[in-house]
Amino acid sequence: MTLQELVHHAASMYLDRKAVCFDEGNNQPPVCYTYKTLLSEATQLSNFLLTHCDFGGIREIGLYCQPGINLPSWILGILQVPAAYAPIDPDSPPSLSTHFIKKCGLKYVLVEKKQANKFKSSHETVLNYDTVSVEHKDLVLCRLHWENDEVMVLSDREEINDRKTSMNSENNSKQKPHMDIRQECCLAYVLHTSGTTGTPKIVRVPHACILPNVQHFRLLFDITQEDVLFLASPLTFDPSVVEIFVSLSSGACLLIVPTSVKVLPSKLADVLFSCHRVTVLQGTPTLLRRFGCELLKSTVLSEHSSLRVLALGGEAFPSLTILKSWRGKGNKTRIFNIYGITEVSSWAMFYRIPDEILNSPVKHESPVQLGSPLLGTVVEVRDTNGSPVHEGTGQVFLGGENRVCFLDDEMTVPLGTMRATGDFVTVNDGEIFFLGRKDSQIKRHGKRLNLELVQQVAEELDQVDSCAVTWYNQEKLILFVVSKVGLVKDHIIKELQKHLPTHALPDDMVLIDTLPFTCHGKINVSELNKMYLDYINSQPRNKIHGKEELWGNLQHLWKSILSLPENPEDTLEVPDDSVFLDSGGDSLKSTWLLNEIEKLIGTSIPGLLERILSSPILEVYNHIVQTVFTHEDLKVNRGYTTKRKLSDMDPEEASGKPAHLESALPFTHHSEMNALIALSRGSQILSLGSWRLLTESVCPLDLIPQTSTQVPKGLSLPAPDEKLKKPPVSQEGKPEVGVKAMVLRERWRSDTGKCVDASPLIVIAAVNRSSTTVYIGSHSHRMKAVDLYSGKMRWEQLLGDRIESSACVSKCGNFIVVGCYNGLVYVLKSNSGEKYWAFTTEDAVKSSPAMDPTTGLVYVGSHDQHVYALDLYEKKCVWKLKCGGALFSSPCLSLSPHHLYCATLQGLLLAVNPATGSVVWKHSCGKPLFSSPRCCQQYICIGCVDGSLCCFTHSGEQVWCISAGGPVFSSPCISAAEQEIFFGSHDCFLYCCSMEGHLRWKFETTARVYATPFAFSNRSCSSETLLAAASTDGKLWILESQSGKLRSVYEFPGEVFSSPVVWESMLIIGCRNNYIYCLDLLCGDKNNQVHSL
Repeated sequence: MTLQELVHHAASMYLDRKAVCFDEGNNQPPVCYTYKTLLSEATQLSNFLLTHCDFGGIREIGLYCQPGINLPSWILGILQVPAAYAPIDPDSPPSLSTHFIKKCGLKYVLVEKKQANKFKSSHETVLNYDTVSVEHKDLVLCRLHWENDEVMVLSDREEINDRKTSMNSENNSKQKPHMDIRQECCLAYVLHTSGTTGTPKIVRVPHACILPNVQHFRLLFDITQEDVLFLASPLTFDPSVVEIFVSLSSGACLLIVPTSVKVLPSKLADVLFSCHRVTVLQGTPTLLRRFGCELLKSTVLSEHSSLRVLALGGEAFPSLTILKSWRGKGNKTRIFNIYGITEVSSWAMFYRIPDEILNSPVKHESPVQLGSPLLGTVVEVRDTNGSPVHEGTGQVFLGGENRVCFLDDEMTVPLGTMRATGDFVTVNDGEIFFLGRKDSQIKRHGKRLNLELVQQVAEELDQVDSCAVTWYNQEKLILFVVSKVGLVKDHIIKELQKHLPTHALPDDMVLIDTLPFTCHGKINVSELNKMYLDYINSQPRNKIHGKEELWGNLQHLWKSILSLPENPEDTLEVPDDSVFLDSGGDSLKSTWLLNEIEKLIGTSIPGLLERILSSPILEVYNHIVQTVFTHEDLKVNRGYTTKRKLSDMDPEEASGKPAHLESALPFTHHSEMNALIALSRGSQILSLGSWRLLTESVCPLDLIPQTSTQVPKGLSLPAPDEKLKKPPVSQEGKPEVGVKAMVLRERWRSDTGKCVDASPLIVIAAVNRSSTTVYIGSHSHRMKAVDLYSGKMRWEQLLGDRIESSACVSKCGNFIVVGCYNGLVYVLKSNSGEKYWAFTTEDAVKSSPAMDPTTGLVYVGSHDQHVYALDLYEKKCVWKLKCGGALFSSPCLSLSPHHLYCATLQGLLLAVNPATGSVVWKHSCGKPLFSSPRCCQQYICIGCVDGSLCCFTHSGEQVWCISAGGPVFSSPCISAAEQEIFFGSHDCFLYCCSMEGHLRWKFETTARVYATPFAFSNRSCSSETLLAAASTDGKLWILESQSGKLRSVYEFPGEVFSSPVVWESMLIIGCRNNYIYCLDLLCGDKNNQVHSL
C-alpha cells in the first residue's frame, strides 16, 4: 500500500466532492478542485515526468513551490511516477536549500513558474543546471548537472553499499531483515531536519513508515467526507504529509492558504473558522499562541467553534492551566498532545486530554503526559548506559518494524531500528512526561535549568498572553512577553520571583506584539535574538540626567550583579578602588554588567568590557563619562582636529577616490601553491611553498618544528605566582643619552571609514617581492588589501558586520580568511577580494584564524563557545569542539607536538588534536583569557586578566606563573632565539622575561598596553633586535629588546588597539581614528642624518 493508492481508493468513491480548496483571504471566492480534477491534474503531470525524465537508480524529484491549489496534485503526480517528492521551500535560506539539493543529489527539480526567477537567482552561484528547461502548465522542469566531485547520488553509492552488504553477509549468515531504499516504490518523500542542533540531516521516508500514521489518525480523529482539514504545516515539515493524506484518503476537503494569511492571526482565524468551518487542526503550540487568548476564546475554541479536533505537537505541550485559559465556556473541541521526530516520520505518540480535566474548575499542576504509541510504533526510554528505564529519567528512543527512515547516506536499515530523539522524559507509574530537549537544558549559576520551565511559569501569570524564553548569546536569559492590557514589567518580575528559583529568573524582559515563528510553526529563536538586539539598540541614548545619577546607577548595578547586600537605608557606597573581578565577578557577570550599562546609557561604549575586567569602579565610571558627557567639560582630542596638508595625504585622500592596483599574487588552482611569506602580530611568520625565504628582518617563531616538551635539567624555576621583584625599569619619555636616535616617519595612511582594531597581515609573494600586500579589516565592515610600499588599494570588500579579527592566508595563498561580528568566517580570494565561501557560526567571530601548513585546515574560534576546523577547498567544517566558554583569543598551532591551543573567556586553556578535534588536555586559569596563546619549541605561554603570564609544557604541566601589576590582554611575543618573552599589561608597563620566568626588564608607557609587541631586527643599527609596542593612548614605542631602553616614540591621532607588524624598514598598524598607517623606520647618525633600517 502507498499514499497515492489511499487517495485513489477514496477518490473512486467521492469523485465529485471538493478535495482541495485554496483561499487567498482577499474576499474573493476560493478556488476548489474536486477529487476528479485532482486525479486528472496528477495523471497529466505523471505522464509529463515519465516522458521527460531519464531516471536511473533512486527516483527523487525536487518540488520548489509556494502553497496553492495545485500543490496536492503536484505531489500526487510525482508519487504516481512512482518517485519520491523532495520539497524545497522558496523562503528558506539559499544556503540551506542548496545543501539539501546537493546532499540529495537531485537530478530533477519541478519549479513553480512564478518562482522560477527566484530559484535561478538564489542558486546560480552554486548550481549548474540546464537553463533550457521543459514547461508543463504552471511548472518548469529543471535538470541539474553535477560535477563528479560535487555530489555522490544514491545510485552511485549502490556499488559501495553492495560490497559492504556482501562482506557483512559473509560474517553473519543470519542477517537481520532490513528495508532497502532501492526497492521499487519504497520512498514517499525526502526532507531535512531543521539543523538547529547541528548540520541538517537528510531523511528519506518510505511509504511503509508514514502509512501507519495516516491510518491511525483517520480512526483516532473520526475523519469523514464532511470534514475540512487545514494544511497548517509547510511541505518541508513532515506533519504536512499527515494533514494532506489524512484528508485526501478520507474524502474530506483540504484547505490551503498562502503564507501571507498564516502570519496574520485575525485574518487566519476568520478564513479558517468563519469562511470554511475547519473541523480538524494539527499545529504547533506556537501557532495557537499567536492567535492570542481573546481570539482563542471567542473564535478558535469558542462554544460554537467548528473545530472538532485540535492536535498540538512539534514543541512542548502547554500546561493544563494555560490550555484551559484558552478555551471558551462550553467548548467541545477534543484536544490531543502528539509527539514525534522527523527521523521517524512523522508522529509516534498521542494523548487525548480528558474532557473532565478540561472542564474542571480545579487547577491542575501536573504536566500533560505523552500518552500511548501510535500504530506500529515502539517507544523506549533508556538511561545513559542504554538500559531501559521503567521509573525515573531517560532519553526517548523511537522505532518499529516498519517505522524506519533512511538518514543521510543510508541505503539499508534493519527493520525495528530505534532512533535516539535527544528528548528527555520522566517515567512515573508507567506514564511518560516530557522534560525537554537536550539542547534546551542550560547550566546557569552552576545549576541546570530547563528553558521550557521558565516559559511555562511565565505563561501562567495572569498578565501574560503568551511568551518565549531564549538563552541570548549563551549568557543572558531573556523573557519575551506578549502582554495583556496594563502589563508592568516590574510586576511580572516580582511575580516570577515568587514561583522561580533565583537561577531561573530572567535577566531581562522584552514586550513584543506577537511571537515570531519559523515556517514549521515553531518559535523562531533567531528572530527573537534579533528582536532583543533591536530592543537594546532602540533604548534612548543617555537616559540619565547627570554624572551623579550615573554614579548612583553604576553603584546599584555593581552591587546587584555581584549580589552584594544593598540596604535602601544604607548610604555606604562601593569603594572607589573596588575591582569587579576581585569582588566576586566573572566573565559572565562582567558581560551582564556591560549590557546593563549600555542599556542604561543607550549606546555601546568601546573598551568598556576591558575596563570592567581590569579597572576599579571609579575608572569604569570615568570611562563611561567620556562617552556620555562628551559635551560637558571634556577637552577635545587634539589628534582628531589636527589639520593636515594635502601633500601629507595618501593617494586615496588626495584624489578623493580609492586608488586601485592589480594584485601581485596570481590566482592559481587550489592544488597549486604560491610561494609566499605571511607575517602577522607577535612576530609570527609563516613560509609557504617552495620559496623558503627567511630574511634578516624577521625570524620564524611559532612554526619551528618542536621536538621536546620536557623541562631542561637544571632549570631554575620561580615559584608559582611569583611577583615581579624590583625589576630594572625604563621610564617613558625621551630616548636615553648615548642611545642612537631613531626616527619614525609616516609613509602613507589609508582610510577605512571606521575604527581599526584588527592587526595587519602582510603577505610577500615570491613572484614579485617588491609588491607586497597588507590585509586588514575595520569596524566599517570593510576588508582591505593595500600595497605595502605605495599605500594604494588593491581591492576592498564589504562584509556583513564589523571586523576585529585579523586575517590569515590559506596554504595555497589563494585565499584570505577573516572572522566577522555577524558570526561568519569569510574566505576571500586574495587577488581580488571576491567572496569564495562564508562559514556560519552561531555568534560573533572576534578570534583570528590560524592555518595548519601541513593539512591546509583553518582553525577559528567563535563567541558561540566552539572552535571550528574548516576545509576551505571542500567548503566544509571538518570538526567543531565546544570549549566551555566564548573564544575571543586566537588559536595557536604547534607542529611538534601537533597541538592546537585555544583559550576561553571562562578561563580554560585547551590543547586540542588538530586532526580530530579531541581535547588532549585542559587547564583552568580561573579568570577570563583575552590573550592569545603563543608556543615555542618547549613551552606554551598565555596572559590572563588576573595579571598573570603563565607558562606550560606541551603536555599541560604548568612550569611557572608570574604576575604583572594589571590584567594582561596582550598576547605574548617570543623572541627568535626563544630566550625572551615580551608582553604588555593594563598597568601601563611593557615586560620582558626569560624563558625561565625571570624578569629581564620592564618599561613604563603612558597608558594601558592592549596590543601584542613585535620583535624585529635592526640591520642598519648594529644588527640589534628592537621591539615595537603600542599603548592605547595612541603612542608607538620602539625599544631595545635586550635592555628595554627607549629608541623612539611616535604618537598617532587616536587610540590604538591594533598590534604593529614590521617588514623590512616599514611598520604597519591600525588606529581608532579610522586609518591604517605605514611608518618608515629610520636610523639617525651622529650628524642627525636619517637612514632606512
